[in-house]
Amino acid sequence: MRTLIVEDSRLAREGLVRMLGAFPELELVGQAADLEQALALTRTLQPELLFLDIQLPGGSGFELLAQLDEAPRVIFTTAYAEHAIRSFDHRTVDYLLKPIAPERLAQAVARLGEPGGAAVRPPLERDSRIFIKDGERCHLVSLAEIRCIESCKNYVRVHWGSQQAYVKRSLNAVEERLPRGQFFRANRQMLVNLKAVREIREALGEGYLLSLDDGQRIELSRRNAAELKALLSL
Repeated sequence: MRTLIVEDSRLAREGLVRMLGAFPELELVGQAADLEQALALTRTLQPELLFLDIQLPGGSGFELLAQLDEAPRVIFTTAYAEHAIRSFDHRTVDYLLKPIAPERLAQAVARLGEPGGAAVRPPLERDSRIFIKDGERCHLVSLAEIRCIESCKNYVRVHWGSQQAYVKRSLNAVEERLPRGQFFRANRQMLVNLKAVREIREALGEGYLLSLDDGQRIELSRRNAAELKALLSL
């Protein structure tokens, strides 16, 4: 597979070249250090795969892909997890965070052989910020700002501050990407940020009510209430 590295750091390029030597199925055809050079080499060499940094002199990796008539498959390489969601608007095979570990690189290369180059979304960190598209607007929201995430058929509704927006994802898929210990599955329909929890009160009849810092109340089963109390106790 004809491969082009697009990376502004000389040391990072050299390190990646060394690691790619372990994969004879990848033919390294060139290296680029900025957006202009990357665009010229991509059009001339017609690589099948890009190892693409996102922040480049002269623009971004996303700008490079937007200028190509037909973009190759991409393995993003970046120091910033916050761009992960946007990266999957492209033919993304994987998203590698720097410094790149050899075993993660091997996983990414292995995915090239999967049908369609199936991509696995990387887990989010506690301090990650995510893009949430709401119509023509796109919000950049910190996970710490998100109060709760609610299942709505084929979408989830994300609540933060005084705002909310829909994202076309299942609640299970979202939960898999969230950092452990930051969000709690209150019931089948709702994930809550533990920092937003203010009170757990026994409800009339069975179960409990979970109160958030904005006054919102969420139904909580006895089993989930016991699990939450154990999680938050000393």
